[in-house]
Parts: sequence; structure tokens; C-alpha cells
Amino acid sequence: MKGSTHRRCYCRDANTGKPLGKKCPKLSSRKHGSYSVRQELSPREDGTRRAFNRAGYESLKAAQADLDHVRALLGIPAADDPESIASIAALLEQVADEKAPLPDVEETRRRLRAGTSLLGSITVGEWLDRWLASKKTRKTTTNGYASHIRVHLRPRIGHLRLDRLNVAHLVEMFDALADANEEIESHNLARREQIARCKPSKAGRPVAAERALLAAERAKLAAMGPFRKPTGPATRQSIRRTLRAALNGAIRQQLITFNPASHVELESGKRPKPLLWTDARVERWRLTGEKPSPVMVWTPAQFGAFLDEAEGDRLYALFHLSGTRGLRRGECVGQEWSDVDLDGGQITPSKEIVVDGWDPYESAPKTDGSASTIALDSLNVAALREHRARQLKERKKWGKAWQDTGKVFTQENGAWLHPETASETFRQILARTDLPPITLRDLRHVSATLTHGGGGDLHTIKETLRHSTITLTSDTYTSLLPEVDQAAAEAAAQLVPRARSAKASETNQVTS
Repeated sequence: MKGSTHRRCYCRDANTGKPLGKKCPKLSSRKHGSYSVRQELSPREDGTRRAFNRAGYESLKAAQADLDHVRALLGIPAADDPESIASIAALLEQVADEKAPLPDVEETRRRLRAGTSLLGSITVGEWLDRWLASKKTRKTTTNGYASHIRVHLRPRIGHLRLDRLNVAHLVEMFDALADANEEIESHNLARREQIARCKPSKAGRPVAAERALLAAERAKLAAMGPFRKPTGPATRQSIRRTLRAALNGAIRQQLITFNPASHVELESGKRPKPLLWTDARVERWRLTGEKPSPVMVWTPAQFGAFLDEAEGDRLYALFHLSGTRGLRRGECVGQEWSDVDLDGGQITPSKEIVVDGWDPYESAPKTDGSASTIALDSLNVAALREHRARQLKERKKWGKAWQDTGKVFTQENGAWLHPETASETFRQILARTDLPPITLRDLRHVSATLTHGGGGDLHTIKETLRHSTITLTSDTYTSLLPEVDQAAAEAAAQLVPRARSAKASETNQVTS
């Protein structure tokens, strides 16, 4: 298709006012006038002609460079691909009409191959929505992605062009998230103080004057926003992982070539180290009410005290199983009798029940390794046999109304047990004891500690808890029991031969 450059000016005849065009005597000077380009394009669907026209170039060199750029774009599609040829022509026609910069040749080539629109540029928000809609991950994982996109990513960087997103944009975003924590904490403190002002000054029914005052304070509380959760280092790392995964998807679609989320330095979001509830820590907690770590672990004696209190409860076997064999909450309530071999002393957590908001649904285990078979000790076998006998009695009692779900832990009518029911029962039993607080999830840490205290090495703990790596086991889930640590220290000290110790022993014997 034909294309050309030409020079023209906008001088007019002094008498008629008409443009002089090529008759202008000043055109002999290269500095007079400006250059234009024109490139024929493929005709429209209705057969009408169209062309790329652009004027205002100060030099022939600049005009020729843009003409070469246009021809390079036209050369992208194959001659036998009329659909791609028409797409490029439509792109150049729009660029000319909008007086927009010519698109990059390689970027246009990638978009054409990927089958994405050549007209306009996709934004980060548009890509995040498209990426999220294509995800086939677990509901809980997808919900986490959606939350990060809705709350953090779309509001802050969603308007940016995807192909222009850079590290500086992300540094600014994460700095803003960290700075917002001060505002969040200030808001939460103000709300707590307002809640305190909404309580009567004395026990009993308040007098009329105080009721009016309390009503005013409660109106102020209602006007305040809810408590907000600060975006800590671990959450910021999670947000970055979501964005990095989404941008890797864009790279696979050939929309971009660089992932800025892989090059942002953030504060480490390491998991909190579990700590054992030693006597000193328990005493400190009783005085201050503060937990030394977000994740606390019971000693064997403390766990035994809890089991003593829980014995007789319908979910006793669940707590015993979780605290000794490390099954997750969802794995416990999703466990099926068909995957329990009481005679052989084995259990395979092949399914789990998790919640989407509040609604429970059945899912495959968290990872492929989570469905591994692990051993059951004699105490767990006995607890499960007793639980099975109770369940059979409940089945007989309910008769035809019994729901045969095949689950080990169920409601009294055999229906699924909601995961939160297990947590609430755990909290109720704990409240009846004098034990320091932990959560149902923390029983998994108790299991790791007991396995270690019983002589199991890190590999044994990894296989019991069904972790993907032994690093996760050693860094997060293992708390040394003091007596085990002491025994190891004594054994290590005894390995060092000392002549002085022998002489001192002989001297003591002679003296005595």
C-alpha cells in the first residue's frame, strides 16, 4: 500500500485569503512549513478507503521515522490473515483520529498473538478482574485473592495501565498501606473509648438523665465506622503474592514482559514463633493478661488437664486426635469412617470441610501431601471406638431421620458438623478450666511438641503434620519441651572428656 511524506505550509494569499500551498515562495527554505505523512490502510468492511494521516513534523527525518513505524505495524500480520490486517488498520485509524502516540511494535505483536484488544490499553484493575475470573483454586484461596484485589489493589493501582505499572508504583502503594495503619489504630482506639463511654456508671438501671446521656453517646458510636484490621507485614506479603501471581498470568498472556511485584522489598512477614506455656509465662499472663506470642503451646500436663475436662463430651475424640496426631480442624470434621482403620491403627485425612463466609463445603485436602496416611496410637484408637459406639446409639435413636454422611464427627442426627461448632465447643471447655489460653488450631502445635518430646525427629513431625517442606516444620511448628532440651544439653556436655573433672573427683573421694 502506498505511503508518502510531504511538506506544506499554512501561508495564505494576502488578497484572496486562500492557502498558497506548493506556490508559497518560502517553501524553498527547509525551515519553512512542516512535514506530513500519509499511509494507505486496508479498506473498511463497507469497502470505503481509509488512511493514516499525521502532520506537524518539524523535519523530514521525524516524518519518515513515523512512516516507517506505521509500515512496521502493518507488516505484523501475515498476508493471508485478513482479520489481523483489519485489526491493525483499525488500530492505526483510531491512533490517527485521537492523535495518540504510535503503539510499540513488539507490544502490538504480543497482543495480536494473545488475541487481546489492540484498541486502548488494559488497566491493572481490568486485568485483575479477568485473572480472578479465570482462577480454579480452592474457594478459600480465591476469596483471599478477591479480598486483596477489592480492598487494596484495585483502589490504589487499578487505574494504572498494565503495561506501565512499575516498581515505584508498588513501593508507593505498600508505603501507603503501612502509613494507613496509624490512622486505623487511632480509629480503633477512639472506638474503644467511645464504647466505654456507652456503659452505665453504676450497676442497675440508669436514671433518666444518665439514660439520655448514654443515648447520645451510643448515637456517636453508631456514627463511627467499625473496627478495622491493620495491614501488618504478613498481610502485605500476601497482597504482594496475589499481585505477583496475577502479573505472572499477564506475562503468560504476553501482555507484559516484566513483573514489578517480584522486585519490591517488603518487611518480612514471618509466621510467629510458637512458645510453650511455661510456669513463668503462665504467671506473667495471670498478672498482665498478655500472651507472650500470638501462638502459644500447652505442655503435656496442660493438655492432659484439658482432656480430663473434655472427657465425656461428644467431641472428646476430636480434641484428642487433633492434639496428638495434628489433624486440622477442617480435616477432623471432614474425616470419613471409610478412611479410618481402627484395627490397623491408621487414618487418612482425605477430605475436609471448610467455610466460605459461614457456609460449609467439602473440599480436597489443603495440599496433595495432606492426604497421607498416618498412624494412630492405642489411646486414639480407644477414643475413636468409644466415639463410634456413641454415634451408633445416636443413629439408632434418630432412626429414619438419621443423615448418613459417613463422617466421623457429626451432629447428633448424623449431619455435617460445622467447623465453628468444634471451635466453640473447645472454647467452652477451656473456659471451665484454669488453663492459659490457646486456640483449637494451636492443638496442631501441641501435637508437634508431643511428637518431638516422645523422641520423634523433624522428619517424623513433618510426615505426621503432612508438611510440604521440613523447613516449615522446624521454623514454625516445633517448640522444645524444657525437659527434652535439658536432657539434650546434659547429654551434649557429657560427650566432652575432661581431665580436670576426673582429678577433682579423685580429690573429693580422698578428702571424704
